[in-house]
Amino acid sequence: MTATATAEPVEATRKRGFSLPSAYTILFILIVFVAILTWIIPAGSYEYNADGSPIPNTYHSLPQNPARIIADSLTAPINGLYGIENAERNISYYNTGTLFGAIDVALFVLVIGGFLGVTMQTGAIQAGIGGIVQKLRGREQLMIPILMAVFALGGTTYGMAEESLAFYLLIVTVMIAAGYDALTGAALLLLGCGIGTLGSTINPFATGIASGFAGTSISVGLVSRIVILVVGLAFGIWWVMRYAAKVRKDPMASLVASEREANAEAFKGADVGGDTKLTGTHKVVLVLFFLAFAAMIVGVIPWADLGITVIPTRYWWFPEMTASFLAFAILIGFFARMSEGRFTGTFVDGARDLLGVALIIGIARGVTVIMNNGQITDTVLNAAEKTLVDLGGVAFINIMYLLFLPLSFLIPSSSGLATVAMPIMAPLASFAQVPADAVVTAYQTANGLVNLVTPTSAVVMGGLAIARVPYGTWIRFVAPLLVILAVISVLVLSVTVVLKT
Repeated sequence: MTATATAEPVEATRKRGFSLPSAYTILFILIVFVAILTWIIPAGSYEYNADGSPIPNTYHSLPQNPARIIADSLTAPINGLYGIENAERNISYYNTGTLFGAIDVALFVLVIGGFLGVTMQTGAIQAGIGGIVQKLRGREQLMIPILMAVFALGGTTYGMAEESLAFYLLIVTVMIAAGYDALTGAALLLLGCGIGTLGSTINPFATGIASGFAGTSISVGLVSRIVILVVGLAFGIWWVMRYAAKVRKDPMASLVASEREANAEAFKGADVGGDTKLTGTHKVVLVLFFLAFAAMIVGVIPWADLGITVIPTRYWWFPEMTASFLAFAILIGFFARMSEGRFTGTFVDGARDLLGVALIIGIARGVTVIMNNGQITDTVLNAAEKTLVDLGGVAFINIMYLLFLPLSFLIPSSSGLATVAMPIMAPLASFAQVPADAVVTAYQTANGLVNLVTPTSAVVMGGLAIARVPYGTWIRFVAPLLVILAVISVLVLSVTVVLKT
């Protein structure tokens, strides 16, 4: 997750005129707006059960408790990080029922950043993917499904995005040399990582954070997310291979045919060699890398509740997962023979790359602090309950999915959106008898779909800039597939709700 890698491509494609403000600005404006609403929306509260869920038909009015618009807006992100609220309750819980603030999530993100930074510094992931490319030279048709599956694995486990930018030059060059076009290479990367993120199974930046603020485990709803991942990826691979076959048969069928000669010349002399030899150290690092995510899954799954006694139930959550990733980062640094100085420097650099994400989580949590302190959260829930819950579980979850689409444009940060939306959407789902994990899946699939095309994404715009593919061409190519992915998501969400209610 290296933010610096996207700076030049995005700058190259930036045009004059109106541009959306950053996620930081959008979220802070939202804090101020909500602070103003505490003067307008009546205060009220539900009664809550032992699990922290609102009890239907217990809403009652309370004396107004409006926020100090300037002072409380400034302190809200700080209080959000520490979990300090004046309200009697906090709707985010550990599995044990203990309250927590966003500081746990923010620290988790920073340690994950350090873990990824150390892993990337070893060159193991780059060497692994480079080795696959070298072995498949001359069999580029196989390269499409294999590499899309590999990049999807990165997307579904740790939200691989910015890291993929390092592979555009290599992949696009190989695709053009094989008789395909630049769009084929760009699609392989964007859809591989993007569909993997859309179908996140254990992605800590999407599923993990959303599950935390929804009060559920990252392991709950895993089957539904696997189905979305596998089916969505199958359609994505088919879509790219179908287009690639047309281009190879008739180069003029390419959507970038007018740039064919220019692209061939631009990528002809590209240096795509690099160190693609997968050493023994690289193999050890890759094993440790995937063991880190396996350990997270084993730690968070309540095996005892599933009737499994062979594996002990650990009830891990953010503190334990953070410690686990820190331990694996140290192991990777040790087996990669990093010096103490190099390891700590690399870890800090990796954490620094995700500092913006940690700050966004704090700012986004400030919205919840203002709403809870102003005691308007339950008033909003009560109004939404009267409007939505009588629709039935299937209609409810599909409306949630549709709501997350524009919200993903408004708040482009997946972590920020999860932090803002889940404290409202998850309790609302309980009124409609819809499981919280279905809301998490609706959020991540909608957000993942939008992030395949949003022009505010440094990954989308940066990747297209490197591949020399116009943004309009990308939209024309991917639009039908977006509809297919949306239908898959809606169908799986609907079936999930039917089976669980």
